[in-house]
Amino acid sequence: MSLVPAMPRKVPGKNSVFWKLACLLVVFCLLMIWLSWSWGRYMDKRTGFLSEQAHGTLVRYAGEAERAWESAQQAGVDQWLQGMGHREPGWVGVIGQDLQSLSSYPLSDRESERLTFLRGLDWPISHIKTARPWIKVPFPRDPSAGSLVIELPQRFMPGRSQVIWRIVTNGVIPGLLTLLLCVGLYRVLIVPLNHLREQASAWRADQLGTRLSSQTTSRQDELGELARAFDQMSERLQSTVSQQQQLLRDLSHELRTPLSRLRVACDSEQGGEALRERLGREVDGMQRLVEDTLQLAWLDAERGPLPVEDIQVQALWEMLTENARFESGWPQSRLPCLVDEHCWVRGHLNSLAQAMENILRNAIRHSPPEGIVSLDGRREGNMWHLWLDDQGAGVAPEELERIFAPFTRLDGSRPGDGGFGLGLSIARNALRLQGGSLWAENHGGGLRVHVRLLAGHAA
Repeated sequence: MSLVPAMPRKVPGKNSVFWKLACLLVVFCLLMIWLSWSWGRYMDKRTGFLSEQAHGTLVRYAGEAERAWESAQQAGVDQWLQGMGHREPGWVGVIGQDLQSLSSYPLSDRESERLTFLRGLDWPISHIKTARPWIKVPFPRDPSAGSLVIELPQRFMPGRSQVIWRIVTNGVIPGLLTLLLCVGLYRVLIVPLNHLREQASAWRADQLGTRLSSQTTSRQDELGELARAFDQMSERLQSTVSQQQQLLRDLSHELRTPLSRLRVACDSEQGGEALRERLGREVDGMQRLVEDTLQLAWLDAERGPLPVEDIQVQALWEMLTENARFESGWPQSRLPCLVDEHCWVRGHLNSLAQAMENILRNAIRHSPPEGIVSLDGRREGNMWHLWLDDQGAGVAPEELERIFAPFTRLDGSRPGDGGFGLGLSIARNALRLQGGSLWAENHGGGLRVHVRLLAGHAA
C-alpha cells in the first residue's frame, strides 16, 4: 500500500477576496458580541432599578411611617397602616431593628421568613421573577428607629418597557447590522460579478468592443484577475474576429483577379497547349493563395505555443538557400551565412523553416540582379538576435509595420505575379507561436528583417 503525499494547500494572497470576506464576518461577529454585552448591560441597568418617582414615593411613605411611630407609637403605626391599606393593595409593614413589627399586628411565620430577604431601594430588581419584591426603606430621620417594609406596587415594577428594548436590542439592531453586512458582501462580490455578467451579455449581443470599467479591472483580488482575463479575452476575440473578417474580405478580393483571368482565358481563342499552360498557371496560383490563406488563418486562430526543439541555424540556412538557388538561379556566394555552427535556437522546425523561407524569398524578390542576401546575428543573454539583409530599395518608414499585414504588396504588382503579400504575415505569426518575434528596419539602402528566438543548446 503506497502512501500518497498530501498536496500542499495554497494560502490565499494578501489581496484575496477571502481576507475581505473574513474581515467583514469578523467585524460583524465582534460587533454583535459587543452589542449583546454592552447594550444588554446598559439596558439592564436602565430598566433594572427603581425609577426616581418610585424612589421618592417609597421614601415619602417611610417618612409618614416614622412620624406615625414618633407621634403615637403602636397606635400611630396601626392607624397609618389602615390608611395605607386603602392606598396600596400589597403588603405593608413597619419593623424595628430586631425585625419585629412596630404595630400591634404580629408577623406570621411566612412574613418573618420574607423579612430575611428584603431589598434596598438602590438594589437591582430581577426581570425574571414574576412575584413582586419586598422593599425595605429605613426611616429618613432616624434609620435606627425602624424601617418601612412594602411589597413593591405593580406600577413601580421596573422593566415595563423591557420588551420593546429587547426587540430593539435583539431584533432591530442585529437586523440593521446584518443589512450592512449584506451591503458589504454585495459591494465585494455581487457588483463585480454583475459587471462580468454585463460583459458576457455584451459578447452575446456581438458587442465585442465592450470593456469592463477600470474600477473592476484595477482590483487586486481574484475578481480583479478574472475581470482582466475577461478584458484580455474580449480583446483577443475581437482581434481574431476582425482578422478573420478582414482575411475573408481580402481573399474574396484576391480570388476575383485569377478567376477573371481564367474566364478571359476560357473565352480566348488560344491553342490547346497554350490554353492548358495558362490555365495550369492560374490554378497553381489560386492553389497557393488558398493554401497560404488557410495557413495564415490557422496561425491566427492557434493560441497555444508550438512544440520546440534545438535547431542549428547554419544547417537550416544551408537547406533554405539550396532550394532558393534552384528557384532563383543565385549562386551560394550571394547567400552567405555569417553566423557559425555555435548558433542554436529553440523553435518549431517546420514553422521556423517556412518563416525563414518566406523572409528569404521576399528578400531575393526585392533585391537587384547582382544583389546579396546575408544572414547574421549575435547572442543576447538567453536569446539569439538574427537579422537578414538585402540590397533592395528598402521600405518607407511609415510602411515598415504594414508589410506584415496580410495581402500587402508595396510594389503594386498584380496578385500572383510577385506573391500575394502573405509571406511576412505568415512568418510573424509562426515565430510568435514559438516564442519569437519579427520586425523590420531600413539598413544601408536595403531592408533588414530581425528575428529574435530563444537560444538553444548544441547537440
